[in-house]
Amino acid sequence: MEIGIDSFAAILPDPATGRLPFASDRMADLLEEVEVADRVGLDLFGIGEHHRAEFLDSAPTVILAAAAARTKQIRLTSAVTVLSAADPVRIFQEFATLDLISKGRAELVVGRGSFTEAFPLFGLDLHAYDDLFAEKLDLLLELRETPNPNWGGRFRPALRGQGVFPRPHQAQLPVWIGVGGTPQSFVRAGALGLPLMIAIIGGSFERFRPLVDLYREAGAEAGVAPERLKVGIHAMGFVGETDTTAADAFYPGWSHLTGTIGRERGWAPPTRRDFDTMAGPEGAFLVGSPATVAAKVLHASEALGGITRVTFQMSTASLETAAMKRSIELLGTEVAPMVRVHAAREGDLGTLSAEGR
Repeated sequence: MEIGIDSFAAILPDPATGRLPFASDRMADLLEEVEVADRVGLDLFGIGEHHRAEFLDSAPTVILAAAAARTKQIRLTSAVTVLSAADPVRIFQEFATLDLISKGRAELVVGRGSFTEAFPLFGLDLHAYDDLFAEKLDLLLELRETPNPNWGGRFRPALRGQGVFPRPHQAQLPVWIGVGGTPQSFVRAGALGLPLMIAIIGGSFERFRPLVDLYREAGAEAGVAPERLKVGIHAMGFVGETDTTAADAFYPGWSHLTGTIGRERGWAPPTRRDFDTMAGPEGAFLVGSPATVAAKVLHASEALGGITRVTFQMSTASLETAAMKRSIELLGTEVAPMVRVHAAREGDLGTLSAEGR
């Protein structure tokens, strides 16, 4: 199983003073976090894409390119690229360039996005939310196959053999589909034979099993080889020396961001009790000591019939700079080895699904 980190480059006010840190300082801390993740042997680091004041990740390929220059092994990915609001030609060029800089370590996770700010910002019709994504995904996949595509659609001028360069270092740039809880998104990913990245930001892992089954069934019906139907999860996560220290470091930032976004969406204010429930044995937060977190990762894999990747969304703890770096170290040096030992004993975590299907 691949284990990594996703960051939204959150910039949070000091809970005591209400003051924001300098954005340049937060960015410097983020690049140090990627360096630590590379040093301790984590598999990947992802940068999200948002167009809001709470996050500094509106230009994720720039951040990833800076990270590529500081690292040697770790794969660098988006988490996610809001493809509906972007030009696939430009996205392909940016990630192909990142792939050259990193010598073959770039990936994309593309999705429709859970926030809508990008649509009016770039002059797009939110009512065409899904149609935009479907068409742009089609073009992105075509660009992977040929540098001179012949392609036409509704939302973008046609391409009639124009060259799209540069080409990536890898023979084929990896593209994952990022999804939330919409069944048709799971079906689309399966039918296309693309690996699936599920954002699980609350509730339980078990509630996503029917959707994962839909993905696998759609892939089988389309004749996709089972080994191509990879399932990954993106979940809130943080590792501390103990369950309590991990929860105490992660909760303040999570509460602030969840409360801010929740007020916009009409949610009830978050409470520590809510948080502790989701960080508990039945919840989908990967928060706790190394042993606790490793056990929950393995539980998530069993609940979903086998997963091949898990990424920890831990940027809401960004105020605790030292704790963030220590969490990354613990994830790489203690959690990942526990999970990998289990994987070696079982043969492959992805095959855990065989008994449960």
